[in-house]
Amino acid sequence: MPLKERISSDLKTAMKNADSFRVGVLRLVSSSFQNEAIAKRTRGAEGDLTEDELIAVLKREAKKRRESIDIYTQADRAELAENEERELKIIKEYLPPELSAEEIEKTVKKLVDSGMTDFSAVMKAAMAEFKGAADGKIVSEAVKKILG
Repeated sequence: MPLKERISSDLKTAMKNADSFRVGVLRLVSSSFQNEAIAKRTRGAEGDLTEDELIAVLKREAKKRRESIDIYTQADRAELAENEERELKIIKEYLPPELSAEEIEKTVKKLVDSGMTDFSAVMKAAMAEFKGAADGKIVSEAVKKILG
């Protein structure tokens, strides 16, 4: 089932089950999809969002939640951080599984062994190879670890 339809279906189910928190998160995600579609049309592109574009929107939303969790944790606001973690957990249900740190390091090591020694070149090649299956922060840490 396509991602957008799956989220719509899960939204209906959450509404029937009176799961107000899940309804709120899924509505927010649907709204983000709609905003991205409008932005795409504004840029002159036509058609609906592709699955890759939908996943990119979800990753952006997940990243926002991770940043908020860090900020709330530093500010000693555990209840707000917990709320963001619950939202992140729901968003992650719709994201493809991410690669483990070991898999990322293995791929980065292959790139470095092939002769790349510049941080930016290794990052660019690694991110192209992972195609969104890995968080850029984790890839960056792996590259720094292997290069330095």
